[in-house]
Amino acid sequence: MPINPAFTTTIDHVSILDEQGNFDSSLGDGLIPNEDVVAMYKHMLTCRHFDEIAFKLQRSGRMGTYPENRGQEVPSLAAAYVLQKKDWMVTCYRENAGLFWRGLPKEKILLHWMGDERGNFIDECNVTPLAIAIGSQMLHATGLAWASKYKKDGAIACTFFGDGATSEGDFHEAANFAANLDLPVVFVCQNNGWAISTPTKLECSAPTVAQRGLAYGMDCIQVDGNDIFAMVKVVKDAVKNARENNRPTFIEALTYRLGDHTTADDARRYRDADELEMWQKRDPLIRTRMYLEQRDLWDGAKEEEQLDLAAKEIIQVVKNAEEIDAPSATDFFDSMYTELPPELQKQRQTMRTSSLGQDPSQIEQTNEVRNSTNG
Repeated sequence: MPINPAFTTTIDHVSILDEQGNFDSSLGDGLIPNEDVVAMYKHMLTCRHFDEIAFKLQRSGRMGTYPENRGQEVPSLAAAYVLQKKDWMVTCYRENAGLFWRGLPKEKILLHWMGDERGNFIDECNVTPLAIAIGSQMLHATGLAWASKYKKDGAIACTFFGDGATSEGDFHEAANFAANLDLPVVFVCQNNGWAISTPTKLECSAPTVAQRGLAYGMDCIQVDGNDIFAMVKVVKDAVKNARENNRPTFIEALTYRLGDHTTADDARRYRDADELEMWQKRDPLIRTRMYLEQRDLWDGAKEEEQLDLAAKEIIQVVKNAEEIDAPSATDFFDSMYTELPPELQKQRQTMRTSSLGQDPSQIEQTNEVRNSTNG
C-alpha cells in the first residue's frame, strides 16, 4: 500500500508593526483606532514607570522579590483590550499592563509582593490572583472556561504563561482537557527565550513552542509579541474562535524580558549582552511611539507630560500600599471558604491552632479547666 501523509500543517507567524516602524496596512488598518493606540501607549508608559518604582522598592527593602515586566507589556495588554468584562483573565506574574488595563488597582500588585494577602483579594474585574507556581494557572483557566460553557454565559478564559511552563504537566493536562472538551479558552505563551536561566532551545527542540498545542488539536499561531497590532489581531481571532466555536487556541508570543527574571536573579551570569542589546531595539514602547510619531499623534512634549502624570500616579499608589491599615489577625480566615468550616470558625474565634485534628469542643473543655485552675 502507498505511504500517505497522516497529517500536515503550517504555523503562521504574524507581524504588523516591526521594530523599524514598518506597518502592514493590509493587516493593520482599522484594527485599533488611533485614539486607542495613544491610550495604550500612555498606559504602557505608566506601567513601565510602575515597574521602575517597584524595582526601587525592592532594592530599598520596602518590598520583597519582584519580577520586572519591562519589555513584556504587549501580550497581556492586547488581550485585556480585546476581552469582554465577563471574560476571565488568568495570569502568572508578568502581566501588569493587562491587569491594570482590566481595572485591577495597582496597589494590589504592590501589596502582593509586599507579602500582604490583601493584594490577592480581587473582586473587581474577573482576574485571578498572581500564580507563582509555574503552570498551575492554565488548569484554573481551563476550569473557568468549562464552567462558562456549562453555564452558557458566553464568557471565555484567557491565560498567560512562559515558554518554560509548557514543560510542566499542568500545561499538558490543561491543553488536553481544553481541546477534548471543546472549551472556550485562549492559551498565550509568552516565549521570552528563557525559563529563568534555561534557554528555550533546551526546553523545546521543535522550531516553535506553538507546536506543542498541535498535539492536542488546538489551532496554533506564532506572533511578534512586542507588536501591539499583531497581538490584538491574533487575540481577536482566538477570542472569536473560543466564543463562537468553543475551541481553544495556542498563541506563541515572541517577546523578551529586558530585566532579570526577578530581583533575586542576575541575568548577566547566563545571558549574552549582545542578545539583550538586540531586544532592547525591539522594545514595544519604542515601536509604538515610532508608529504614533510618524502619524503626528505623539511628540516629546506629550511624552514628558505623560511621564509626569505617571510619576504622580505611582507616588500615590505607593503611598496607598504602604499606608494601608494593618491587617486584622482574623483576615487569614476570611477568603478561604464560602462558608468557613466549624473547626476553622473556632480557630478564628479563639485565635488558637490547638483544635487542629481535634474536636473543637476540646478547646472549650481545655479553657474551662484552665479557668477553674486559675480561679
